[in-house]
Amino acid sequence: MTDMTYETELLNGNISKIFAGVYNDFKAKAVSEYKFELEPLSYEEFIDAVEKKYMQCVVLKENDIPTAFLVYTTSISEAVELNLIHCLGTEDEIIKVKLLIEKFLELTEEERRNKVVSYPMIGHQSVFTAEIAKFGFKYIGQAILRFMLGNASSERTLENMKLTPRPDGYKIVSYDDSFREDAIRVIHESFQDTQDALFDTRFKSMEGTEDILNKIVENVYGEFLPDVTSVLLYKDSPVGFAFANVTGGDIANIPLVAIEKEHRGHGFSEHLLNRSIKTIVDWTKLGRRVFSEVNVTTETNNYKALKMYRKIGFREDFCYPQAYLLPKKK
Repeated sequence: MTDMTYETELLNGNISKIFAGVYNDFKAKAVSEYKFELEPLSYEEFIDAVEKKYMQCVVLKENDIPTAFLVYTTSISEAVELNLIHCLGTEDEIIKVKLLIEKFLELTEEERRNKVVSYPMIGHQSVFTAEIAKFGFKYIGQAILRFMLGNASSERTLENMKLTPRPDGYKIVSYDDSFREDAIRVIHESFQDTQDALFDTRFKSMEGTEDILNKIVENVYGEFLPDVTSVLLYKDSPVGFAFANVTGGDIANIPLVAIEKEHRGHGFSEHLLNRSIKTIVDWTKLGRRVFSEVNVTTETNNYKALKMYRKIGFREDFCYPQAYLLPKKK
């Protein structure tokens, strides 16, 4: 019996053709085992993206045959984004994950001097938590909640939702780009000291927050929905936001909800979300724009937010560990 030998290397033209088997195995499991909302790139599209340096792919070969891979990006945000680890089967899976992580850390050593590593361990990847913790990764529990369009219970909950009366001087309107500077300020203030800033350090600075907001409103993170995005005004000045976009097809998402500190405690987040979700429901019923769901992500220990989303009609779908590795000390 021949001893098994493993080696890792960046995906290149020499192995791209024989890599198709392990990639297509992942593609077949992307929705069922990795909770992808949309079908991933075709093999040809994936190879093209790697060749254009949109992403990097580390391949593990088992006796010269690719059987596992890791995908990461370094240029989209201020974090090194570890996107995916997939193994063909589960035999020696933890050993393969360890070798892939070691190679990834070697390749990203320079970037990691100033950048956090962010790794959403969605679906099957959650079984790797104990192994990658050995490399210094820490975790934040994340919950995915969904409001399903056409679900009678959720729509009835939304319709019967009791909102606290809005004090004088406040009103809610749709997003206008003249609100952008105020949105950057409010989001930065709201998120700079939260758990989100641990794995997306852009929230810690005004410049980084501006990058996040620009990517939302300029359709980088999906199609932006300004008419669905709700803005809280106090004496005509923006003090709260609930953004909305389309992450793909007929799936809407609420990426950010933020209220200026001195205007919190009045239930304004519920007002903003109520308007945004009702707009999506109305659009769907009228056929103006048909959606199947609206989803949102929040921390599993953020009981106040979880209670709020349930009150609107959202229901928890699944949870996953959001892993992060702090910058390497100099």
